Amino acid sequence: MKTKIGLFFPYLCALVLCAWASPCAQAAQGAAQPGGADFQDSTNELYVTVGKTVLVDTAHPIARVAVGLGDFAEATAVSPTEVMVDGKAIGETSLIIWDNHGGRQFFNVTVRSSPIADDDNLASVRRELRAALPGQVITVSVDNNSIFLRGTVKDLTSSDRAAKIAATAGKVVNLLNVDVPSSDPQILLKVRFASVDRTLEKQLGINLFNLGLGNALGGVSTGQFSPPTITNSSASSTGAVTASNGDSAIFSNDLNLLAFFPGLNAGASLEALETQGVVQLLAEPNLLAANGKEASFLAGGEFPYPVVQGTSAGGSTAVTIQFKEYGIRLNFIPTITPRNTIRLQVAPEVSTLDYTNEVQISGFEVPGIDTRNVNTEIELADGQSFVIGGLLNNSETQTFEKIPFLGDIPILGKLFQSMSRTKNNTELIVIVTPEIVAPIPANGQAPDLKYPIAHMPPNSNVPMHTPDAKTAANTMSPAPASVPVETLVNSMKPEQPLVIQSSTGIFGASSTTGGGAPAAPAPAPQ
Repeated sequence: MKTKIGLFFPYLCALVLCAWASPCAQAAQGAAQPGGADFQDSTNELYVTVGKTVLVDTAHPIARVAVGLGDFAEATAVSPTEVMVDGKAIGETSLIIWDNHGGRQFFNVTVRSSPIADDDNLASVRRELRAALPGQVITVSVDNNSIFLRGTVKDLTSSDRAAKIAATAGKVVNLLNVDVPSSDPQILLKVRFASVDRTLEKQLGINLFNLGLGNALGGVSTGQFSPPTITNSSASSTGAVTASNGDSAIFSNDLNLLAFFPGLNAGASLEALETQGVVQLLAEPNLLAANGKEASFLAGGEFPYPVVQGTSAGGSTAVTIQFKEYGIRLNFIPTITPRNTIRLQVAPEVSTLDYTNEVQISGFEVPGIDTRNVNTEIELADGQSFVIGGLLNNSETQTFEKIPFLGDIPILGKLFQSMSRTKNNTELIVIVTPEIVAPIPANGQAPDLKYPIAHMPPNSNVPMHTPDAKTAANTMSPAPASVPVETLVNSMKPEQPLVIQSSTGIFGASSTTGGGAPAAPAPAPQ
């Protein structure tokens, strides 16, 4: 036995020495690394409920404790090896604990809501949803501080209202479905344009002339109406100028009444004219549009006019042809209000070519445009009418001229006076009548046009409007009862505007009837 103990004694001393030296080496290593030892750092997840407390135990005595955001959690050292963490508000923060050996521990602190508070919030949300949206089944659930809405509501307004109510309890994830609404109502706008232009013109004047009485030529005129021009090609033996149908005397500009007395070689030309003109324009366009959508109408055409294009310094100018629309135009946007009325943004316009104010450009006659338009917003019930444009314009122009002193003589003074009077009367009336209409049913009889002359027979024995029968290939599937909110919102976005490429340019959607522009722009005048 003594031999065995002597053999193992050196090994026993070495084991005791190593056990004593290990803590000392660790302490020396910690003292050699100021600020803490990285090999003791660690990250942990810590969950705490609002209003609750969690204890964190440490292996070594605590030297210092810090919390990132004190609004969410609060940490307190209650003993040398225990830290108490209190949840204050829902959120996330960090907790760091230093021990007296220089080690650190990191915690990701997540503060959750109280289940009791969540149940109270959900109960209040469900109660408000039942009160605000009766008869609509909506399921409310909470997960990770988010409120989830599921179920089916009647319309988008109910969906928005449910989301606003649920937002009072937290972040909302809207997973509701919406019943597919019926198609938008179609609004037919009946517009009647009535335009009457009346003109009354009166002219009265006299010009006196003498062709040789008393061997003298002469005439009397007020100057308003040009006197006649006399060309003398031959003279009589007495030297007087005679008036006849031959070539001896030629009259021009003899107005509309001429009196000549050959025995006196004197005469008179009389302007006594009365003109009455009436221009009447009537159109009744009917235009159909969906609720809230714009529609336009044009019955007229486009006329070309030259435009001078500027060039660089020293270069010659170029003339191009552009086109401008004229005629009867109608633009409107109907909107159905909650009062079951129709609010109209309507802009009717009547324009005609005015050749009295035309201009000459490079030998081309460019007429002006006489335009009358109305741009207004009105509100009518279904079938009601309104006169939105009633324009009555009266104008009178009178010109009176006389020869001084002679024109003031009673009775005989009328021979030395002239008068011109022009009256213009313009009336424009625009009457609008909106109506909510429904389309002809699929199996209903569509209106058929009656042609006075029969057309040529078709080239094919198969009708061109086939197929008539409904098959699986040309039958749409039935509409679903409900769709997600996002699908319905995307379907209600406005479509891409219709753009038509024409020979006269690019323009938006419109319905055009009547005259049009030429197929290609006219060449520039030389």
